[in-house]
Amino acid sequence: MSVYQDMENQYGPGCYPMRDMVLLEGTGAVVKDDHGKSYIDCVAGHGVANVGHCNPKVVQAIKNQAEKLITCSGSFYNDARAKLFQKLIEISPKNLNNVFLCNSGTEAVEAALKMARLVTGKTEFIAAMRSFHGRTFGALSATFNPEYRKPFLPLVPGFKHVPYNNFEKFAEAVNENTAGIILEIIQGEGGVIPGNAAFFKSVRDLCDKKNIVLIIDEVQSGFCRTGKMFALEHFDIQPDILCLAKGLGGGVPAGAILFPEKYKFSTGNHGSTFGGNPLTCAAALAAIEFMQENNLAGQAAEKGKYLLEKLEKIDSPKIRQVRGMGLLVGIELKEKVQPYIVALMEKGILALPAGSTVLRLLPPLVIEYEQLDEVVKQIEEVLK
Repeated sequence: MSVYQDMENQYGPGCYPMRDMVLLEGTGAVVKDDHGKSYIDCVAGHGVANVGHCNPKVVQAIKNQAEKLITCSGSFYNDARAKLFQKLIEISPKNLNNVFLCNSGTEAVEAALKMARLVTGKTEFIAAMRSFHGRTFGALSATFNPEYRKPFLPLVPGFKHVPYNNFEKFAEAVNENTAGIILEIIQGEGGVIPGNAAFFKSVRDLCDKKNIVLIIDEVQSGFCRTGKMFALEHFDIQPDILCLAKGLGGGVPAGAILFPEKYKFSTGNHGSTFGGNPLTCAAALAAIEFMQENNLAGQAAEKGKYLLEKLEKIDSPKIRQVRGMGLLVGIELKEKVQPYIVALMEKGILALPAGSTVLRLLPPLVIEYEQLDEVVKQIEEVLK
């Protein structure tokens, strides 16, 4: 065990399932540990490094901005922030024309929940079973996993969880005090479960009819991950609030919600000391420009199709199902997944669980086809 592992074990928070490795460098879809061993990274910071590790365009933007201005309170106007606002509105659904910037996905969800309460005057929410929306109190209240929730009960009251893709159950859960419905387009942490177009259309119609705010959480699925800039484009969904983070900052902490003009906060309703700082905004703008210039959505669609087809050809009785959208892919096994994640790490592949039996792959969207072939080869080897 290295000195860095000793230090983190002694001083760290204890809340992460630590792997026996120290990562020091990364380029594209490859990271290196302190022994110089390379790994194909299908974790990518839990879906953060969409444009690849140390993307040159993002790195240069950070360097340039760091020499000008690093921090700037939201009470002052700033060029980098203004440009990012404009870019986010340009790429987002047409009804969303305002932005609040924060630092993470859970902060984006918290802002969305507050906004839904504010604009409706109601206090209750409906979320899906197997959903994941974050770990702060409001976001955790929307998150389904009982293991995450139980140590912190009681949480924020007024949250219900009903089966995903089951419109009848959602409609039954609505009452006169329902402020919002919050949904992922594809449930990542919950097992890589894609949504259903008819389900989302029915939920949208229900929200319109009952004055309910539809919050779409694209923290993991956004920014080209599923083969579209946003996964909601697969189903032509118009959300009332869109939650973003992870891939937004090109590796730098960044979060946002997008919402219509009529939902604007009033002075003092909400805020963030670091949200929208110039350094992050410069990095995010560079990341989005790189996505557009290099058609990362198209790359994710093509590479995701290629990867799914390869994985589906693996002849293993241990595989129950392969599913996904773009480069958000899950392999559901008939047994616990953790031993295979460890075995893959030993073979130079970093992967994630999604629940207890699903192997999740979230590689950078710049991953090369030869690297995808190697990922499939090693998965096939460990599942023999």
